[in-house]
Amino acid sequence: MHMILRTLEHTIKEKIDRGKAIVIVGARQVGKTTLVKEILKKKEYLFLDADDPATRSLFQNPTTEQIRGIIGNYRYIFLDEAQRIPGIGMTLKIITDQFKDVQLLVSGSSSFDLGNELNEPLTGRKWEYELFPISWDEYEHSIGLVKSEQQIENRLLYGCYPEVINDPGNEIDVLKNLTNSYIYRDILAFSDIRKPEVLEKLVQALALQIGSEVNYNELSQLIGINKLTIQKYIEILEKGYVVFRLGSFSRNIRNEIKKSRKIYFYDNGIRNMLISNFNQLDLRADKGALWENFLVAERRKQHVYKNTLTKMYFWRTKQQQEIDLIEECNGELTGFEFKWGTQEVRFPKTFMNSYDAKSRVVNRNNFREFVTIKNW
Repeated sequence: MHMILRTLEHTIKEKIDRGKAIVIVGARQVGKTTLVKEILKKKEYLFLDADDPATRSLFQNPTTEQIRGIIGNYRYIFLDEAQRIPGIGMTLKIITDQFKDVQLLVSGSSSFDLGNELNEPLTGRKWEYELFPISWDEYEHSIGLVKSEQQIENRLLYGCYPEVINDPGNEIDVLKNLTNSYIYRDILAFSDIRKPEVLEKLVQALALQIGSEVNYNELSQLIGINKLTIQKYIEILEKGYVVFRLGSFSRNIRNEIKKSRKIYFYDNGIRNMLISNFNQLDLRADKGALWENFLVAERRKQHVYKNTLTKMYFWRTKQQQEIDLIEECNGELTGFEFKWGTQEVRFPKTFMNSYDAKSRVVNRNNFREFVTIKNW
C-alpha cells in the first residue's frame, strides 16, 4: 500500500510538544489514524482506540489518579475515534491541564459530537485540524505529474478516498462499503435522524443536483418532509463531511439572488455511488457537474489546509446571469468559470464592472494551478 504524504503532516509536527491537545476531525476512512501514526512513528506512544468498549469505560469520567494510572510514563497519547466516549472533553481537559508534559493527539470521525464535546472544555487548549480525502496536491506529489494527469478521469469517477486510490480495480466495492458504513451508519448513529429512508432519498436528490442551486421547498415536496427537517438533515450531512454548502454572493446589484445555496460533495466517488453511476465520462450527461464538484471540493481542501481565509460563493441574478465560483480574499474578488473543454467563456459584465473583479476560466489544461492554489 502506497503511503501518501499528507499536507497536514508538516503543520501538525510543528505543533507537537507545545502544550496543547491536537485534534483532527474528518469523515471516516480519510486517513486520520494513518496520519497520526505516521507523525508519532519515531516516538513511544500509547494508542487508545475508543471503538474498543474497554477504552470507552476507562475514559468515562475518570479521576486524575485513574488517568495517571492509564497514562503511566507515556509522553504521547493518541486517542482514536474520540467521539465514541461520552463526556470526553472533560477528561481531555484534565490531561491537558494536569499532565503538562503529555502531548495528546485526538482523532474523531465527525464533528457532530466532537465539536460540542471538545469546544467548551478545551477552549484555548487545543489546535484543531480538518482532514479530507486525498487532495490533488497530495496525489500529484505522491505519484508524479504524468501519472496523476493520466488518472484524472478515474478521480472524477471514483474520488479520492485513500482506500479507493490504493485499491485500483476495486473502487466500486470500496465505495459501496464506505457509503453504507460511514454515511448511513455513522450519521444515523450520531444524529437523531429517525428515518434512514428519508436520509437516503435526500442524499440521492442532492447527488443529482451538484453544482445547481438547491431549493429547500422543492426538496421538501420531493421527499415529503418539511423544509426545516430538510435543513437540519443537510446540516448533519455537512457536519459528517459528506457535503458542504456555498452561499450566493450579493452586495449591491439589485436583482442578485440573495439567499440561495449550492451543495457540493466532498468526494466525487461517494456522490457517484449514491446515484449508482460509474459510466465513463464521455457517456455521461453530468460530466460538467462532476468536473465542477471536483474543482470546488479540491479548492476548498486547499483553502482549509493553507488557512488562506478565502471565502467561497457563487453568483446569480434573477435574469439567470451566473458565475460558477466567486472567491473573496483580502477584499479582492475573482470569478471562476469551469469548463471541461477549452471553449470560450464570457463573464457577465454586470458583475465584472460592479465589483471590479478578476476572472479566470478553469479547464482541463490549466486546472492544476487552480486545485493546488499555485499563482492563482
